[in-house]
Amino acid sequence: GKRRWGDVGGSLVTSAGMSKLQMATNHSYTVSDDTADEAVRSTCEDATICKRFAVSMNYWKDPYILYFTKQPNERKAPEINRGYYARVKAVNLLVDAFIKKTNCNCQVINLGAGLDTTFWRLKDQNMLPKKYFEVDFPMIVMRKLHLIKTKPPLSKPIIETHSSSSLLIDGSNMDSNRYTIIGQDLRDLPVLLERLRRFGLDAKLPTLLMAECVLVYMTPEQSAELIKWASSTFSTAMFINYEQVNMSDRFGQVMIENLHRRQCNLAGVEICQTLETQKDRFLINGWDNANVLDMVNVYNSLPQADVQRIEQLEFLDEKELLQQLLQHYCICWATKDNDDFGIGDIMFGSI
Repeated sequence: GKRRWGDVGGSLVTSAGMSKLQMATNHSYTVSDDTADEAVRSTCEDATICKRFAVSMNYWKDPYILYFTKQPNERKAPEINRGYYARVKAVNLLVDAFIKKTNCNCQVINLGAGLDTTFWRLKDQNMLPKKYFEVDFPMIVMRKLHLIKTKPPLSKPIIETHSSSSLLIDGSNMDSNRYTIIGQDLRDLPVLLERLRRFGLDAKLPTLLMAECVLVYMTPEQSAELIKWASSTFSTAMFINYEQVNMSDRFGQVMIENLHRRQCNLAGVEICQTLETQKDRFLINGWDNANVLDMVNVYNSLPQADVQRIEQLEFLDEKELLQQLLQHYCICWATKDNDDFGIGDIMFGSI
């Protein structure tokens, strides 16, 4: 039977209606209603499982992801693996370009980071910023901290970058010299900012903010407040946002319906209508420049030798589903470059 794409949170649905696979948003924030927040938290697990599977199929290398989730029982569809490949490669390219432009003399704030492994990747590549912050729901952070505490391959690299041999972990926070994890709802901006400052956020440092399928769970007002705070605080900054787009067409509507069925409330979905609405949210909130590409264009702009390698990994019987999937996600990166680091020049194809 012909398959059709369902969920952003991602079921690939067969015509018989069998929900087979999870694609998953990273996860994050909805109305402060426990069920909805719990549904959003579950998308974090989905994303980690999908990444773990793609890594096991050799789409990209991540020696740390296996500590965060077990290998899934069932295979993920090749479209899902390629979608995650494009997402991970694209975000990594932008992150690395920013860090290189600032010679590591910067800080990174990963919003709604979930079980992301970027800190360990950057340390292995000798590209750690001065400080790497992550923020997520306390329940997700507590799980991540438990894994860090109990798995030496995760804790050792943190301790190696820390001045004392013990890490300060209390409840849903961890602080060390180079890596801080904060358990905090992003929708409460005053408390979030107070905690970032308490853990050493430096308003004078070039700052990279990143969010992957996170802002869509906040109201447009809540995400605008966060975006405006960032543009008004740092003179050199970049904000990377990976998120749904073209949500008003039929395919987009099915994605939304499937997330609603999982009780995920997409409080910010109106900004996911077009590439323009995604870009404008930065321009009207104080950012000097903003670029946006749907993932079809991003996929075609990635280093093509590696794309050819991954396209050999699994046979794709038809490209149509992958194209539809990639058309419904985008990456937007906004910049402020008052100190002339050349951050405004970062573009796919030239990185």
